[in-house]
Amino acid sequence: MSAADEVLDVVDRDDRVTGQAPRGEVYARGLLHRCVFVQVRDGLGRIFVHRRTTSKLVFPAHYDMFVGGVLGAGEDYPGAALREAEEELGVSGLEQPVPLFKFLYEGPGGAWWSYVHEVRCALPVAPQESEVDWHTWLEPEELERRVAGGEWAWVPDGLEAYRRLRAFREGGSRPPAPRA
Repeated sequence: MSAADEVLDVVDRDDRVTGQAPRGEVYARGLLHRCVFVQVRDGLGRIFVHRRTTSKLVFPAHYDMFVGGVLGAGEDYPGAALREAEEELGVSGLEQPVPLFKFLYEGPGGAWWSYVHEVRCALPVAPQESEVDWHTWLEPEELERRVAGGEWAWVPDGLEAYRRLRAFREGGSRPPAPRA
């Protein structure tokens, strides 16, 4: 089965499931669905950054400071966050990622509910070759310089999640809760 054939839950603007459809159809028709973002830090506090493979359906060959992806039909956010983090990092036995906040992303590539998580990973990583073309661990200040510098093409949804996460951490409180 290809990624385009994976069945996803279709949701409404209140993040309520309204049906299911194959991923390819969800993207082609611009249907709302669900996604998780997991910021991964190593034992030194550095952030996992990677470049997506050229075969990705959305934002191929772009850089990202999160691991994650879409939720399959019937999957919940916590389960998807752990599954995606372990798959993309190539590890098992990772702690459950901590949920931080949810927001509705609307921008380049479409629109989807996005739940941001964070996790520490002291395990040696072996990133999934079908997802990750290149990776490194960056100090938070270096990541900020890379984002501000504009020399890397970042995934737009990850960039939005990063900006919201930075505001979340600077403000010391959760962003306004989405309805429902």
